[in-house]
Amino acid sequence: MWFPNAGGKHSTSSINKNPFKMKKVFVTFVIVAAMFCGFSQADTAKPKKNPYWKFTGLVSFNVTETMQWNWAAGGNNNGNGILATNLMLTYKKDYISWETNFDSDYGWMWAPSTKFPWRKSNDKINFSTKFGWEFHKTWYLTVMAGFRSHYHKGYDYKLDDSNVEQEIYSYNWLSPSYSDLSVGIDWKPNDIFTVYLSPVAGRITTATDSLLRKKYGVPLDQTFKAELGATFKAGVNYSPVQGLKILSTLMLFTPYEKKKFGNVDVDWDFAISYQFWKVLNVTLSTSLKYYDGVKCEWKDKQGTIHNSPRVQFREIVGLGIGYSF
Repeated sequence: MWFPNAGGKHSTSSINKNPFKMKKVFVTFVIVAAMFCGFSQADTAKPKKNPYWKFTGLVSFNVTETMQWNWAAGGNNNGNGILATNLMLTYKKDYISWETNFDSDYGWMWAPSTKFPWRKSNDKINFSTKFGWEFHKTWYLTVMAGFRSHYHKGYDYKLDDSNVEQEIYSYNWLSPSYSDLSVGIDWKPNDIFTVYLSPVAGRITTATDSLLRKKYGVPLDQTFKAELGATFKAGVNYSPVQGLKILSTLMLFTPYEKKKFGNVDVDWDFAISYQFWKVLNVTLSTSLKYYDGVKCEWKDKQGTIHNSPRVQFREIVGLGIGYSF
């Protein structure tokens, strides 16, 4: 999982410091998924009595492995396992609409021939909910809330000037986190597409670890930063044929603060999956981010080191056990 460099350096991998972390995260994953599934089962067990609830989603576990012997082109032996889920629970009755979404992934990579053989490859928590009242056909007055963070401590891995790999502390639980609350207008012309616009949106960015505050634009003497601005969000949830699912969410935020208005924070997640033979699943997912307050360390062609906002991008292609509904 790609993140920009920052923070202090550590000499040992986070999994070695606390071997129970991965187990705790997987338990959390299962609990959240079970909560959503519990709602789904309660509502779908008697569809005639509860026609207002709808539960859709994608759950997958993908594993990749590379082993090499006397391979002239080089490379490292490695294995990678990723658990991903995107769940949506919706309620629609008369003029009331309520949507809740949980989008998350978590994964580890094992590269035995490297300095740090165990390293986290994926870590994302993205939760959102919105409640709307239909004042005109397909138009809703809506209150929306959201939360984004990571499960626990994560690192970036880079080579230093001596060509030695270093483990660089990059993020943690609530470092950063983004909590949003807004009021606006939601347009839902059908069950596939939604567009939301809010001129009154608040965002709280936290960095509870002082080592990461500068990187994520939080004042060094505080644990959080509060901003008032405008938010735009668009979503797609589409299944053109049985077994094929397309999910995408784009969220934009700009603060009203002087000299910052027009500097847009971008979160764009896209996933497409196809389920075959009932249990096998192939997925392609991408994430594009740009945060005006997040500093990324990078080198130009002349070798000069810079520390400034940059576009972040990640792509994952996986084949494994999965289920979409």
